[in-house]
Amino acid sequence: MATKIGKTEKYINERLEEKGALLFMVVDPLDYDSVETAVNTGADAADSGADLILVGGSLGAQGLLLDGVTKGIKDASDVPVVLFPGNIATLSSHADAIYFMSMLNARNPYWITQAQTAAAPTIRSMGIEPLPVGYIVVSPGGTVGWIGDTNLVPREKPKIAASLALAGQYLGNRFIITDTGSNPQLQGQGPVPPEMIREVRKWTDVIYIVAGGIRTPEDARNCVKNGADAVQVGTAIEKSRNAKAVTRLLADAVKEEGARRGKA
Repeated sequence: MATKIGKTEKYINERLEEKGALLFMVVDPLDYDSVETAVNTGADAADSGADLILVGGSLGAQGLLLDGVTKGIKDASDVPVVLFPGNIATLSSHADAIYFMSMLNARNPYWITQAQTAAAPTIRSMGIEPLPVGYIVVSPGGTVGWIGDTNLVPREKPKIAASLALAGQYLGNRFIITDTGSNPQLQGQGPVPPEMIREVRKWTDVIYIVAGGIRTPEDARNCVKNGADAVQVGTAIEKSRNAKAVTRLLADAVKEEGARRGKA
């Protein structure tokens, strides 16, 4: 029996059909000085044009901290709240859904199928909707690249990313993410290169999310222009002094470019 598409995935599909492109915002609870600050930032982003709020991170986002932030954002906003897991403990019954991710270029099979096997029964018992995601880590990789023991995709090799993405699609993933990790600028690099986004888009027809290093409206616009269906941002909003204003600028850029693509 085929897995049914759940409420959150239907929302994403319908929203994408309506807007042409989407903005996802990531809240890593460990990056904030309090639960209240994390909740307020996520809620502000949701109120200002983010289509999805993700909660989680590569290290330590679990337990009471994860529950508090997830529930707080859920209670304060109308958009779906989705878990962005760093491991099998990044689970909260307060979330609408979870990125059920396989790290497609991990060296360690734990991150490809073993963690997923361990977590699947709990996800089912908690009633969290799984979103089937193929996750690809691109150089420099940041914390997720180190934790996940990944064979990082070289930035100058877009066909490798495209082949991984196509394999992920053939394996049944309905979402593909290419991610450079947190703060790639610190290593002298930025978002996923445009050539790589175009190549992944050319080879796949599932929802394609670009993450990592997206700081400005122009960064976000370029990702959509080159083929991204959704742009996933965390640090740019977290580090801003006005989460609402920054989210609005990013959301406007994404939706404007998405609308142009829809008319093409």
